Amino acid sequence: MRIAVMNFMHENVTFLPYDTTLDDFIYEGSPARGEALLQSGFGTISGFVKVAREHANVELVGVESPLFPKRGSASGWVTKDAFDTLLNKMIADMKAQGPFDGAYLSLHGAMSVRDVPKAESEIARRVREVLGPKGFIAGTFDPHGNEDAEFLRHADFAFCIKYYPHYDDRLQGERAARMLIRACRGDYKPTTATRKPPILTASVLQWTGASPWMDLVQRALVWEAREPDVYVNFYYGFAFADVVDAGMCFQVMTNGKPELANHIADDMANTAWRLRDELVHGTKVYSMKDAVKLAKDALAKKQAPIVFADHSDRSGAATWLLEQIVAQKMSNTLIGTIADEQAIETLRKKGVKPGDPFDMEIGGRLDESAGKPVRISGTVHTVSSGIGRFGGNAASQLWVSVKFGDGNVVLISPYLYQNLEPKEFLDIGINPADFKAFAIKSRVHFRRGYYDSGYAKTILLCEPDQPFVGTVRLEALKYKTLKIDKFYPYGKNVTYP
Repeated sequence: MRIAVMNFMHENVTFLPYDTTLDDFIYEGSPARGEALLQSGFGTISGFVKVAREHANVELVGVESPLFPKRGSASGWVTKDAFDTLLNKMIADMKAQGPFDGAYLSLHGAMSVRDVPKAESEIARRVREVLGPKGFIAGTFDPHGNEDAEFLRHADFAFCIKYYPHYDDRLQGERAARMLIRACRGDYKPTTATRKPPILTASVLQWTGASPWMDLVQRALVWEAREPDVYVNFYYGFAFADVVDAGMCFQVMTNGKPELANHIADDMANTAWRLRDELVHGTKVYSMKDAVKLAKDALAKKQAPIVFADHSDRSGAATWLLEQIVAQKMSNTLIGTIADEQAIETLRKKGVKPGDPFDMEIGGRLDESAGKPVRISGTVHTVSSGIGRFGGNAASQLWVSVKFGDGNVVLISPYLYQNLEPKEFLDIGINPADFKAFAIKSRVHFRRGYYDSGYAKTILLCEPDQPFVGTVRLEALKYKTLKIDKFYPYGKNVTYP
């Protein structure tokens, strides 16, 4: 049995004022092919490869594929030229290395391409053309995918990560391998059902460590436990992509049992609809000014460490929180990070080194939502190649940290960085034990290292007063494709059967 392994993923914010180009996907190690792709570090691919290689007479072939773009999720629409160029190379390599009995697609679900309505479905369609009607296709997805039934018109399986933070990415890759091999051997006849209750939510609201999001994940797990060969996907949706299929989605797969698939899909969607008010309004978000004031009060009560989660910054360059930390004279705070490619290049040309005096404006500039640059005067603390993510694409970057004020450090990176846990800072010579507060650009992923571990005593989700790009106030965004009034809570008469 020969299985093609392919990767093409992105979660891009279409409201950002700059596109994701071909150059964003091309850097040292990307695109990857063969064993380099199979060992690229993505959790879903790792899980798939591990389990597939536990089966006898299965050959995995890594097809030339781009890895995650170097800006991460801090970029806008993928250009059609970039999408077509990369996908055409993938398809050409698949043809050259074929034939195949099956194909595994490592996808995200929220890649938005100009003039391509449903990018992941188009990838599956092109792969199906090469694979033929008798082969089987399985895909893995992030729960922030904007999906509907279209992908499963061309593919046979979809396996979506359930948790946020994403703890089960490897598990879903393992499932994809197991079920793809079973289908190829005639042991599973995939039958699917899809439902899209009209609910649209911002990412910061979707933490699965608390109700009601936890309840929906648990309900999906119960269905999988009580019915053999049932798999339930729960896509929370990604509201910051202005695309036709944005919003919540449930997919159910059964082994040749369409009635059961439809019954479970209806149950999941109707349960979500009953919980819709809690799903939308169950999370407290503070203004930047109030968050810093609350943090100072928490410090006085010895409720540290404190986490400021600047959830709404989608470019990484926003300075609203940094501005308040300076204005309110916060102390012992690590700001990790402010993205400023221009400042980094200036420092690179100067040959920056630890101990150098520092007096520069950083951040802002990119667009209105990033705010104005903030002047920082202090001393260069560390110079490094950054904290790697997605296969280590930070290896050629320059990151600079600066000491300023009363025990504060601001870390400057070229691109958006979402910190997951405090120990990551040790990789670049910064000891998290030296700080009582952490100002990070993250929605929910930080909870794995700060909340689940019991590390943080106080967590404050915050965004600017203005409803900018990553806001929870989605009605302020200028949607052109998505009809937001067709979704709860933004339409007056939204119903669901």
